Amino acid sequence: MTATPTEMMTIAAARLLSDDDVCFVGIGAPSAACNLARLTHAPKITLIYESGTLSTRPSVLPLSIGDGELCDTALTTVSVPEMFRYWLQGGRITIGFLGGAQIDRFANLNTTVVGPYDAPKVRLPGGGGAPEIASSCGQIFITMAMGSRAFVDALPFVTSFGHGKGKGDRAALGLKTKGPTKVITDLCVMEPDPETAELTVVSLHQGVARAQVEAGCGWPLRFAARLSETPAATETELAVLRDLHARTKRAHGAAA
Repeated sequence: MTATPTEMMTIAAARLLSDDDVCFVGIGAPSAACNLARLTHAPKITLIYESGTLSTRPSVLPLSIGDGELCDTALTTVSVPEMFRYWLQGGRITIGFLGGAQIDRFANLNTTVVGPYDAPKVRLPGGGGAPEIASSCGQIFITMAMGSRAFVDALPFVTSFGHGKGKGDRAALGLKTKGPTKVITDLCVMEPDPETAELTVVSLHQGVARAQVEAGCGWPLRFAARLSETPAATETELAVLRDLHARTKRAHGAAA
């Protein structure tokens, strides 16, 4: 079986997680990656959603943070203030898994507007809990499909703080967490450069050329000196992921 680019993005992201992680999960691609990890190599992972569900184990992917599937399969559900004040700001969450509409070279995310704030071309869903997740989780993984409209040279609005304008900007604001450490796309995996914090391609998915990645990015993209190749998806990973999506489609129909 051959993985599609989107499946490869999900699988590559899932592989980053372990049994020991306490993970704050975003809806969409982050949720698919986290639950794939739970259903394969990390069955003891603790998944937390913004609505207050702790150690949830959904059988289908949720449509939103308010999906009843999350509460029904959670170990317990706490209030949103407790979720953010005690669990998130208390430093109890190791990984925050986010997506976004736009990202820049320092992994800052925009989910607010495209175009001027006062007269936007597109009004996006907004930040929700993402700004707090980006600031307070031990580290952040970001999943986004490559494209020049998503990977932009300058954001019109910074919703979730990544590395600001470069190395040291998080510390200057008093943030003690690592911020974005991985950006997983449908073509490659990126990491912030240790010296500058600018996103650098460290791994290309199988069959992907540098030119493809460069064409999907709105700034001159850097590549690691030792560029690796992402291992191909295994039959087990693909089978579990496709079954998860099939169950979700049957449960939610067109909404999935």
